[in-house]
Order: sequence, then C-alpha cells, then structure tokens
Amino acid sequence: MSERAEPFSRDAFRLFRPIPTRWMDNDTYGHVNNVTYLSYFDTAVNGWLIENGVLSLTASEEVFLVVETTCSYFSEVTFPDLIHAGVRVARLGRSSVTYDIALFRNDDPQAAAQGRFVHVLVERDSRRPAAIEGARRTLLESILVTA
Repeated sequence: MSERAEPFSRDAFRLFRPIPTRWMDNDTYGHVNNVTYLSYFDTAVNGWLIENGVLSLTASEEVFLVVETTCSYFSEVTFPDLIHAGVRVARLGRSSVTYDIALFRNDDPQAAAQGRFVHVLVERDSRRPAAIEGARRTLLESILVTA
C-alpha cells in the first residue's frame, strides 16, 4: 500500500485560478461532493488554456482530452468558500501533459485536495494524438516544474 500524499502548500505553485463554490456543490453531508473536485480541476486547466488563446472549444483543430484524473482529499470545502486552484505542469510529453492541481480553501496555506490531471492533445476529427507545439508548448512550459 502506498503512503498517503502530503498536501501541497501554496508556495509550490505560480499559477492560481479562483473558483467560487456554488450552493449546488454541497451534498447531503454539508460539504462539497467529491466528484465536484474533478470539475474544479477541469475548470482551472481549460479556463487557463482558453484565456491564453491556445484552445478554442469551437475552432481549434486539436483539442485536449482527459485520460486520467486522481484526487486526494485532506479537509472539507463548503459553500460559500472560494477555491484557489494552484496549477502546474509536472510532465510535458510530445502529445500529453500531466498537471498537478491543488485546491486551496479561502486563504488556507495547505491544499484541501489535490490531484493529477492528464491531457492528451488530439486532432478534433480523427482523435489521433497530435504534437504539442508552438504557443501551446510555450504556455505549458511556463508552469513546468523543474527538478
């Protein structure tokens, strides 16, 4: 059995994306439902790609598809908390990118949850892998974690 991950701290990230929780995010236990965290991951990454002009949901000839997600939970998040999603690139391959994402509740210094989010760039029509090049690669390299 593997050891439980330690929560990331805010200083492990340069990029943060604010995500307000919504009333509907809470479940019957009074906290944000576990599947909603994966939606936060998707929102943080894709919003950043779109805002930086390297992805258009309607016009891009290549699109990113999610092929893997994981999430570890450390503390509860509830509405009306404000999430600060820390995003960094842990690995950048020819056609895939692995992100580390940490969700910080309000001003908390440690992640409430964190995980991995893997995208593969594919041709929109054929769904065949495409090379991550040009502005996309440059943008992703800007948040790449170096050893």
